[in-house]
Amino acid sequence: MIERAHLRILREINHQGSVTAAADKLCLTQSALSHTIRKLESLVGCELWEKKGRKIHFTQAGNFLLQEAERILPQLERVDTKLKEFANNELGTLNIGMECHPCYQWLTRVSGAYLGLHKGIDLDVKQRFQFGGMAALCNQEIDILVTPDPISIKAIHFEPVFPYELMLVVSTDNPLANKELIHPHDLSEQTLITYPVEPERLDIFQQFLIPANCRPKKHKTLETTEMILQMVAVDRGVTIMPNWLASEQIETLPIKQIRLGNEGIHKKIHLGIRSCDSEKGHIQAFIDLAKQQISYKF
Repeated sequence: MIERAHLRILREINHQGSVTAAADKLCLTQSALSHTIRKLESLVGCELWEKKGRKIHFTQAGNFLLQEAERILPQLERVDTKLKEFANNELGTLNIGMECHPCYQWLTRVSGAYLGLHKGIDLDVKQRFQFGGMAALCNQEIDILVTPDPISIKAIHFEPVFPYELMLVVSTDNPLANKELIHPHDLSEQTLITYPVEPERLDIFQQFLIPANCRPKKHKTLETTEMILQMVAVDRGVTIMPNWLASEQIETLPIKQIRLGNEGIHKKIHLGIRSCDSEKGHIQAFIDLAKQQISYKF
């Protein structure tokens, strides 16, 4: 009953603001567009929009169908793109989602090597998700999810590819720079700078500070690694970074990295894929290459 053309008409009317503009966008006459929707309304037994002057107002049923159009059409368009790529003997695009801000620097090593070896594949990296990275993976919006915090789900397989340790990074002028390791109470007079992630998802809070009933004097967030490290370098705060990333920056900035607690906070970068995709060669090739990066100098 519902066809793609119906969904496209509703989406374009909403985007363009009028039937005339939507018809032009879809290369239809206004009468053909209106006839298509009237026929649909007759089939479903309710109106989808009302005209008030020159403005169109969607009914409750129309708004419901519009929301479905906004959800379904991008998925269908992605199917069209994939089929077109196969028809043109192209291997397509590997869509990667990131749930780890500093992992982007790690990804550049892997992606550069991957693109060099697989000339027919493009990479698309997504860092923001409407409903989270796991939802994007399950809904086939991405092919691989890069995350340090895998979640056990039957249809998803997570492959650990790169171990690292989270370190406290401080200015060489900060009093903490003289310490060999950091205890939770050492941060009670410090400004902690992190990426814009909720504290309940940050390991420094969940694995280090909260269990010791400690808090930093102030918690500040910044978007980029570069800006965070610049602030730390001039002693405007301290931050948490993977040891490999901090080691790179120590060569050019007046900063020092210090272990958190006696045992440290040890993590692994995981690549999550749909279990049904585990045999796909271009996905497995990316995972294999990611594992090789452990032997490279960071």
